Amino acid sequence: MPNIKSSKKRVNVNAAKAQRNKSTNSALKTAIKKANIAIETNAKDKDELVKVATKKIDQACSKGILHKNNAARKKSALVTKAAK
Repeated sequence: MPNIKSSKKRVNVNAAKAQRNKSTNSALKTAIKKANIAIETNAKDKDELVKVATKKIDQACSKGILHKNNAARKKSALVTKAAK
């Protein structure tokens, strides 16, 4: 347990950021899973779900949750899989 005032604040701030990142990551993973399932089953709305997943990936990247190369790799894999 920190004794310094600024350290105590950092603990609280980091906990809040971790919670926010966790929620964004969860939404991102859900969107990617839905898109992958739609691609595998060749659903009619697969293009829309891929678009939603791509948007979520871009949002996570802009918030600093994903590295830009990681985001690019995820989007590329998703779009390539959808095109086949």
